[in-house]
Amino acid sequence: MYQSITNHINNHITPTALDIQLFNNVLNEISVEKGQFLLKPGTHVKHEYFVIKGCLKAYYIDDKGNKHIIQFAVENWWVGDFDAFHNQIPSILYIEAIEDSNLLSISYNNLQKIYDEAPIFERYFRILTTQAFIAQRKRILSTLEKNTQERYIEFCTSYSNIENRVPNYDIANYLGVSPENLSRVRKQIKG
Repeated sequence: MYQSITNHINNHITPTALDIQLFNNVLNEISVEKGQFLLKPGTHVKHEYFVIKGCLKAYYIDDKGNKHIIQFAVENWWVGDFDAFHNQIPSILYIEAIEDSNLLSISYNNLQKIYDEAPIFERYFRILTTQAFIAQRKRILSTLEKNTQERYIEFCTSYSNIENRVPNYDIANYLGVSPENLSRVRKQIKG
């Protein structure tokens, strides 16, 4: 289970064996069943999660009751309510398992401890945060500039093989289009 996170870390930074050991020692293994919530609004966020196996979605529900999916998390992705975690405020997000999932969690306090004991992990999380910021900016620009087909193709590139794991209506929600529009685009691509 720890090999996945170790490989992910090594793809971004060059830690020592001791750094990896210190990091892995503060991680906890958890399992979440399909349909189970990892997080709900109002929850005090104490952990961030790394997906070893499975698929989850992070979303919020607006004042009118509309769901807005902001992230899918599959293998080798981190998921959590970043704002709530780092600012130690209640969550505004739901995080729900789409599939049975195995995760590694790190607590806020243990993350701060790792930053002190193995400072290279500040670089690791800075790189991930920068990548997430860039991805979010690209998603916003894509929504403003591209048609449904172009956005769907970008989505499939970002989340390879996810279209077979996630219901069509969830993908449509993420892309900000109707499920019927997405179905039409998928047929055009395959046809």
